[in-house]
Amino acid sequence: MKFEIMGSLRIGDEQGSYAVLTARKMEILLATLLIKAEEVVSIDQLIEEIWGSNPPRCAGAALHVYVSQLRKFLKRPGRDDSPIVTRAPGYTFRLGPDELDLHEFQRLLGHGRALARAGKFEEAVTSLEGALALWRGPVLGDLRDGPMINGFACWLGEIRLECVELLVSSNLMLDRHEELIGWLYSLIAEHPLHEKFYQQLMLALYRSSRRADALKVYQTAREQLMTELGLEPCGPLRELQKCILAADDAEIDHHAARRGWRVPVVRD
Repeated sequence: MKFEIMGSLRIGDEQGSYAVLTARKMEILLATLLIKAEEVVSIDQLIEEIWGSNPPRCAGAALHVYVSQLRKFLKRPGRDDSPIVTRAPGYTFRLGPDELDLHEFQRLLGHGRALARAGKFEEAVTSLEGALALWRGPVLGDLRDGPMINGFACWLGEIRLECVELLVSSNLMLDRHEELIGWLYSLIAEHPLHEKFYQQLMLALYRSSRRADALKVYQTAREQLMTELGLEPCGPLRELQKCILAADDAEIDHHAARRGWRVPVVRD
């Protein structure tokens, strides 16, 4: 079986067909067990995740019924064992190799990170694009009411941002600056307080002989940060703005080199 959580929760079979749970509480139960796969999740934790801070008196009995139903739903032809195992003080979910899309994402991201560090940027781009292609939408859709799933989704969102940053950086190292401009504008619209994307966009614009536009991006970043947080841009962003104002290619090269981005000299 294939369990996919990088989007709405769904379960795939060997024929490529997908099934979904229609009962929300059973969805939350399965999602919680999957994100804590191979770990014991206590009954109290599952009750809080499913019902919040005010569970019904019969929550324990209801949870037992949901576990039983979920075991039946996940029953594999020709096998009597279940991936859901009772382990005091609760349950654990046993995963087979390559059964969870998250693990494939982590493998591709780790491979892409290693390739980028080795200077193999073309191969890094391929691996990182493969990782991002696994995302089908918000992690676990609308199941994020409980603390465990919500915390997991926030963590995974940060890992996705790292993957995107590394993909942009690898493309910058391949001098694909003009191709990145539109995507970086959309990333900033999606993450208006993420200063790294402003830096990368300013570099991409500067490399494309669009110095004035690069400086406008800095002003946009400053206005956004001041309005939302009352903060000036971070040191690296201010430093880059000063270098672009001075058209100091040597300093821009130095700034980019510290972040793994090669910057060719721009000549007007």
